[in-house]
This record gives sequence, C-alpha cells and structure tokens, in this order.
Amino acid sequence: MKDKITDNNSDAVSQLGTAPVGRLLLKLAGPAVVAQLVNLLYNIVDRVYIGHMPEVGRTALTGVGLCFPVVTLITAFTMLVAQGGAPRAAIAMGEGDFDRAEELLGNCFSCLIVLAAALTAAFWIWGEPLLWLFGCSEDTILYALPYMRIYSSGSVFVMIALGMNLFISTQGFTRFSMRSVLIGAVCNIILDPIFIYLLKLGVSGAALATVISQAVSGIWVLHFLLGNRTRLRLRRKYLLPRPAVMLPALALGLAPFIMQSTEALLNICFNSSLHRYGGDSAVGAMTVASTVMQMVWIPTQGIGQGAQPIISYNYGAKNPRRVRETFRALLRISMVVMLTFWLLVQLFPSLFVSIFNSEPELMDIAVWTLRVYTAALGLFGIQMSVQQTFMSIGKARASLFIACLRKVILLIPLIFILPGFFENKVFAVFLAEPVSDVISVTASAIVFALVFRPAMARLEQEPRHADPQ
Repeated sequence: MKDKITDNNSDAVSQLGTAPVGRLLLKLAGPAVVAQLVNLLYNIVDRVYIGHMPEVGRTALTGVGLCFPVVTLITAFTMLVAQGGAPRAAIAMGEGDFDRAEELLGNCFSCLIVLAAALTAAFWIWGEPLLWLFGCSEDTILYALPYMRIYSSGSVFVMIALGMNLFISTQGFTRFSMRSVLIGAVCNIILDPIFIYLLKLGVSGAALATVISQAVSGIWVLHFLLGNRTRLRLRRKYLLPRPAVMLPALALGLAPFIMQSTEALLNICFNSSLHRYGGDSAVGAMTVASTVMQMVWIPTQGIGQGAQPIISYNYGAKNPRRVRETFRALLRISMVVMLTFWLLVQLFPSLFVSIFNSEPELMDIAVWTLRVYTAALGLFGIQMSVQQTFMSIGKARASLFIACLRKVILLIPLIFILPGFFENKVFAVFLAEPVSDVISVTASAIVFALVFRPAMARLEQEPRHADPQ
C-alpha cells in the first residue's frame, strides 16, 4: 500500500513524499530521539563515572568539563559539512537528482576526513594553552589535558560516526541511524568502568573508551553507506570535492557550525567569568548546568532530525502543503517536550545535579544556578522548529542570522554586562542565558513569519515534481 510506512531502500525515500505526515514524523523522529539521547551518553556516562571517582571526583569532573569546548568544536566542524550537505542531498532526492545527492555524500565524506586530520594536529599543538584560556586551574589541568589529547586524537571517528550518520537519517533510514549510535553507546557504557576503575586509567580511560566506541559506530555507518540497503552510496568517483557542490552545502552548514562553535566560545566566557566570581565550584556548577541543558535539548534535536528529511524532500518536490504540515507538527511536538522538561528541571533541580556529583559544596551552588540557567527553556521549542525548518529548505541566511543572534549578539555580551547590575555576580552570569533566550525566540518567530510564508508562496507557483512510485 502507498501509505504503508517502511524502512526499505527506495520505499524509505519515496514515503517522504507520500506517507501521512503525522505518522511519518513519529516514525522518523522516534529513532532519531533515541539516537540523540544515546549519543548524549558519550558525555554523560564519562561525567557520571568521573564525578564519582574517590577523592578527586569533583576536581576531575571540572577538568573534563573544561574540555567541553574541544568536543563542541569537533562537533561544529562536523555540522558545518554534514548538516549543510544532508538537507541539500534530501532536496536533490526530492527533485529526482540522485546523482547530485550521491556527489554531496562523497564530497562531504572527504571534507570530514581532511578536517579531522587538521583538528587533531591543532589540538595537539595548541591544546594546553587553550585549556588555560578555557579556565583551567593548576588542579584541573591535570585531568583536562590528557582527556583533551586522547579525545582529539579520535576526532576522525567522531566526525565519521556523527556526520555520515546524518546521510543515513536524511534518506529516511532512521532505524539504521539509531542503531549506529546505540552500538557506540553500548560499547562506551561497557568500556568506561573497565578503563576508568579496573585498569586505573582515570580520565584518560574515559576518553579512550569514547574514542574506541565512536570508531565502532563509524565502521557501522560506513558499512551501511557502502552496502546495498542504502539509496545513496559512497562512490569513489564522487570523493574529490568540487567547489560547485561543497560551497552551497557549507553555506547552509554555517548556521549549525556557528551554533556549535560558539558553544566553545560561550564556555570560555562562562568559565572565565564564573571562575573569577565563584572559583572552581561555580565552574563545576556550569559543567552540570550545560550538561543538563544538553539532556533537555537533545530530544528536541532528534525531533527536528526526524522532520528534516520530510521538509527537505517535499521542498525539493515542490509540495508546500506537506512542508507546512510538517512544520506545524514539529512545532507542536517540540513545544510539549520542552515545556515538560522545563517543568521537571524547575521542580526537581537537585535530582538532576545529583546524577553527576553529590558533594554538598557543589550541590549548594548547582541547584539554584540550574534553575536560573534554564528559566526560559520552555520557549526553546519555537526556536528549534524555526531553525530546523530554515535549514531543511536551504534558507542559509535566515538560519545564520538566528544562530548568530542568540549567542554572538546577545549572550556573550550579556555574560560580561549583567554582573555590573547585580550584587550576586554568579547569579548575574547565569541570568544571561534566559535573558538572551527570550529575546532570540521572539526575534526568530518574527523572522520566520517574514521568510517562510513568501517562500511557500513562491513554491506554489513552481511546477511540482511527480510523486515517486
């Protein structure tokens, strides 16, 4: 039957333009949410085990938290290539141009390899000075430096596993994409206690476990993209990048790159200010708050990843009705999820903090700062839906503006401005997050109204591609 939702080769692609949107979104978003949550385990499992190390847990946790900018920079460059290339590949599939979609896949793969080699070299050469810049102290550098060096050495596995997996999910194969993440996460959960405690490798063991797990995940992804079950296949003839193919993809990927890379800059700004006003305890509270924010943000990203193939494919197929319908479903689900998480964090902050560390000194500051930091979290479903839709239809400039507004234009200056107006400087630094969130969500909604409606009106005037059979 035409409406039957399957996960088999060309059927998984064709259903993007034919299956009922509500059922299809749930089918694609479910595995994507699971994959995102499991992917978060790579960081959370490390921090849980490290935070509970005898005697040194709090200091080691803070040290690993200071490596967060390195992790986010590696992820940012992955998103620059893959989140720019995957939606454009889906749009090409909607237009019926599968050769161009496969060329995007091959070009993006090669770019990820080159970027991984460059990042590994850069972090080995300049890693230690960067960690001091991030806010390391004499105590925390002992844990941050080995973790950073081992993790960055495995950046090629991280980038292949994360980046190429997006080309699996953009074809509608979200179950396979989920399995690639699950395989790596299970390996990480098993290896972490062995390397950290049994082999007594500490934070170095945590980083090594993560790298090995990502390598296993990356091998699974490549095996799928080289096999017969995929609609888009990695081919040797498309591995040499062409500017005409990569430049539009990189332009679209610039927004998620800025969103991710500014996390590193934000981390520097937050940690330097908090270390100045509250010492290592305040920096540790920021590590907890940022990780909890990831826990909340990740499921919504999974929902957005489920919507992306549907929106991109139907935009390429000139079907504005399904684009609008998918956006409305995405917005409704995202709002419910974010409001639910916001309520849980506000009511039970100590529960979230205790996942990572239960020392009274850290608990005292982390509980109230977490409430402040996540005060406007419930509104984020709007911004995520807008951002994801702009990415999915190839609106690079609008997506870039929204990405820059929240972090670069608003949040970073507020981190340094607000402490001048409050006696409690640590409170003021954490307050910068919800203030910028409220302003940026409002602006995002306005920009969306100005850009999306005209884009759909133009799409209605263009001849529609025939639905795939």
